[in-house]
Amino acid sequence: MSAYPSAAAEIRKLIRSAGPMPVSRYMELCLTHPQFGYYMTRDPLGREGDFTTAPEVSQMFGELLGLWAAAVWKSMGMPEPVRLIELGPGRGTMMADMLRAIRVLPNFHEAVTIDLVEINPALVDRQREALGGAKLPINWHDRIDGIGEGPAIVFANEYFDALPVHQVIRRQHGWHERVVDISEGGQLVFGAAPEPLKHFDLLLPPLVRAAPIGAIFEWRPTQEIMRIARRLRDHGGAALIIDYGHVRSDAGDTFQAIARHSFTDPLRSPGQADLTAHVDFQALALGAEDAGARLHGPVEQGEFLRRLGIETRAATLMSKANPQVAADIQSALKRLTGTGRGGMGALFKVLGVSHPDLRILPGLSDGQQDDVDASEANE
Repeated sequence: MSAYPSAAAEIRKLIRSAGPMPVSRYMELCLTHPQFGYYMTRDPLGREGDFTTAPEVSQMFGELLGLWAAAVWKSMGMPEPVRLIELGPGRGTMMADMLRAIRVLPNFHEAVTIDLVEINPALVDRQREALGGAKLPINWHDRIDGIGEGPAIVFANEYFDALPVHQVIRRQHGWHERVVDISEGGQLVFGAAPEPLKHFDLLLPPLVRAAPIGAIFEWRPTQEIMRIARRLRDHGGAALIIDYGHVRSDAGDTFQAIARHSFTDPLRSPGQADLTAHVDFQALALGAEDAGARLHGPVEQGEFLRRLGIETRAATLMSKANPQVAADIQSALKRLTGTGRGGMGALFKVLGVSHPDLRILPGLSDGQQDDVDASEANE
């Protein structure tokens, strides 16, 4: 049992002993502390949890990604075996839907081994349940570096948004790291380190250098995307990164907390809410490119799914459903591809990363349409 009754008590103790902590350290403790970290202690998904991801919205999402993987495998020269790697696989819903879709492609299905990167023991149990009938080799890992060599197709859906984000705030004499401190009243509050970061302006993207006083810039280290890119460069394959975020590096504060499907104060209940920040796709792309991989996209999720044939798949499912189920399918289609309130189609972006020899990835090249045959998916 922890010596501290809560995440808030532990964080306050650390601040009192070592001083204000960077936002990145605060986020890391809240999410992945082994005893009170949000991702270590619960299943956060679904109606009874705090948020819902695209695979939980509709089976169509995972089915199309399974067929996408099969098309990529063919373009890779159909290596055997090939690893299907998923980072942060949630309840295993997406992988289960992918595997169901590719059962109609026996050559690919028989070539696949599954590797899941997951740190949440509760979700590992859910994944075992969801994939219990897969009849394929499945391995679990704490990090991608623990996965064996060989060609791979990697999926990261809403993975990078949960990695700790650094923040800096512009003051009169430069950029200061944004920190979490304790107010006189004992509350957690945002602050800024007293000294500016030396030569930080030289590292900033062009759009940020002219940001006004008070502006916030946030970034993530590139180690994780570079690990993925180096693997693909050295062993072959492709990765699909799907997340909410922006396509150009710019100033702005996107650090947020979500609990019970609503936004809340990220400092209010440490360890009890999901903490995220938008993904900077330009920074991801630069990191992957620096590691020697080829880039594809990014494109908006709605456009990507339409290119893969989601509208055809939805029409097929609705034609065989009763009116209520058909209405649910239509609603799911609108949520996955739409741009209005609650729509994921424009907010979420899709970036492909591959071995340099893979010049085209389905759905990520301009002008491509129906790159996978959605009719191949099982009913």
